[in-house]
Amino acid sequence: MTRVLLTGFAPFDGESTNPSWQAVRAAAAEPPDGTELFAAELPCVYGASVAVLRAAIEETRPEIVVCVGQAGGRPDLTVERLAVNVDDARIPDASGAEPVDEAIVPGGPAAYFSTLPVKACVAAVRAAGLPASVSNTAGTYVCNHVFYGLAHLIATELPGMRGGFVHVPYAPEQVLDRALPSLPTDAVARALREIARTAAHTRTDLRVAGGATH
Repeated sequence: MTRVLLTGFAPFDGESTNPSWQAVRAAAAEPPDGTELFAAELPCVYGASVAVLRAAIEETRPEIVVCVGQAGGRPDLTVERLAVNVDDARIPDASGAEPVDEAIVPGGPAAYFSTLPVKACVAAVRAAGLPASVSNTAGTYVCNHVFYGLAHLIATELPGMRGGFVHVPYAPEQVLDRALPSLPTDAVARALREIARTAAHTRTDLRVAGGATH
């Protein structure tokens, strides 16, 4: 059994829900064969989010961590390739903090690559009939902050653990009055199970095109 920790975020920016946490909780309730899934909710707060993540890792001792966040406006699940060492907030976090051009880890590497099989995870989600793609930017908000914090923890303290980040679209109830793409929670949960299963059984990623021209 491979132990996998899934994390999602609490609501932010005036929303009453966050599909990342809804889907993570649903996915963990029905783990795929060969995996044991744990779920943790992170605050949408710089600094505190990584502290809660660290505590969840210490409690569950996972072999794999998949952090999940909302990317409103994206039409599909996007498996992130890269975390960058910068906080640059367009909007305040849930505590009111709004850092601009601040290093997440002063003196740390400019960026980290995901240690998940990014392209294999995308392929597995697509094979399940759900939309997914590789993303080359996790933004500079709390999602990227958590992704970088996770990657730095793996690189400096827990080299035997693997991890990465996945962004999910809005839930349908969030866009009733807005012409924006969305995916139902149960579909996102199915996709996360495929990602957990694939990460647990795949060490070498697929060598297929997944880049972008801009």
